[in-house]
Amino acid sequence: MNGSANDDRSSQARLVRIPSGIPGLDEMIEGGFPFPSVVLLSGTAGTGKTTFALKFLCKGAEGGEQGLYITTLSEPTQWMLRFASQFDFMKKDFFGDEIVYMDLGAHLREMDPPELLDSIEEKIAEVLPQRIVIDPVTVVGSMLKGDYRTFLFDMANRLKNWNATTLVTGEVNPGELYPPEISYAVDGIVLLMLSEEGGSRRKYLEVLKMRGTNHITGKQSIDITRSDGIVVLKARF
Repeated sequence: MNGSANDDRSSQARLVRIPSGIPGLDEMIEGGFPFPSVVLLSGTAGTGKTTFALKFLCKGAEGGEQGLYITTLSEPTQWMLRFASQFDFMKKDFFGDEIVYMDLGAHLREMDPPELLDSIEEKIAEVLPQRIVIDPVTVVGSMLKGDYRTFLFDMANRLKNWNATTLVTGEVNPGELYPPEISYAVDGIVLLMLSEEGGSRRKYLEVLKMRGTNHITGKQSIDITRSDGIVVLKARF
């Protein structure tokens, strides 16, 4: 009887997870990202944040999940796809159907925080995605009218009310690990890093935080390939 009760409690406590789409990462986080949750993907320029985010959405689209890509950069879909189409996993047919594109960049200077959050939630209610990407959220800080930290806290809490896993990318300066303004409000933090060793630059991934997950810690070497996007190299051995 006691064993059965323990099994029941264990089953009830087990989190639902969705695959990240990044080869080698799911083995580090007990099978995938918690669903629902909000995960911060942080790194300097050139570390692969947008590539990671697009693979995350395409992985969902391949499995019939709806995705929502929210950009803060005012980039046309065609411009973003022009560069991303080099990857084999990118299928242009996904965009507009399985993956809906929303450009917030043109509205950042016009809206106050509540209006911006309402706009995001209206789009989520329309699309009903299982996967959401906001790329990059750090642009908002320099353009938004109002308190940036409060906006991020409210945004994270609102996103958690939807049945989706949200990946929020954050740009940082060299030497910084993650944007501190949002780190306390998210469920997970994944770092993408560049490091110079022996005269050459190497790229690394580290799972710094993942609530409810017994994750592998420490820097893991990664590569970016045309076929798979970001790959955790340790998973090949």
